[in-house]
Amino acid sequence: MNPLDLPPRPAVPPVVYLVDDEAVVRDALAWLLRSRRIVSESFHSAEAFEHMRTARSDGWPDAASCLLLDVRMPGLSGLGLFDRLLQTGLAGTLPVIFLTGHGDVPTAVAAVQRGAFDFFEKPFSDNRLVDRIEQALAASADAIARRDGHARASRALADLTDRERQVMRLIVAGRPNKLIADELDISVRTVEVHRARIFDKMHVRSAVELANRLRDHGLG
Repeated sequence: MNPLDLPPRPAVPPVVYLVDDEAVVRDALAWLLRSRRIVSESFHSAEAFEHMRTARSDGWPDAASCLLLDVRMPGLSGLGLFDRLLQTGLAGTLPVIFLTGHGDVPTAVAAVQRGAFDFFEKPFSDNRLVDRIEQALAASADAIARRDGHARASRALADLTDRERQVMRLIVAGRPNKLIADELDISVRTVEVHRARIFDKMHVRSAVELANRLRDHGLG
C-alpha cells in the first residue's frame, strides 16, 4: 500500500491534560472543561504526567492536546517538565498553558518567550481560559497534521528505488523527459514509466505538486 494512502487515524477527541498538585484546582478545571464538553485527564504531579507520557508510543499525542501546567509543584516543577517537553520536541503538538500565582508571572512570561503557548494568573477568567485552550487545541491539531504528513511523505520517499530518486531529482529540477533520458542514458519511455511510478508513490499529479510536497516537508 502507498504510504500516503494509509487510512487516517481513528477520530480521537481532543484532550486537555491538567497537572497541578492541588486537588481543588484540578477538580475545578475538570468541571469547567466538562461543562464545555472538553475531555480532560488530571495528574497530581509533573512526575505522574511524565510517567504517563513516557509510556505512550512515539506517535503521541495522536489527538489534539494541550497541557495546563502549574508553575510551582513539589518535586519536578512545571518549568522542569516544560524543559523536558522542549527537549523532546513536544511543545508544538502539546501546547503548554501555565497556571501561576502572582509572584511567578515574570517566570511564566519567560516561559512563553521560550515557546509556551500562554499563561494565566490565578484566579483567572474561565471564559478567557477556555478560549485559549480551544486555540491551543487547534494549534495542536495543525501541528499533528504536519507531523503525520511529514512522516507519510518520508515513508513514501523511502519507498522509491535509487533510479526513481534520480529521476525525481531531475523532474523537480524542471528537466523534460528527453533531457532526463539523455542524462541518465535511458529511453524516454523508461523515464515516463519512472515518472508515473514516482507520482503514484508520492501521491501527486504533477511535477509542481511533487516539488511542493518535498519542500513543504523539508524533503527536497
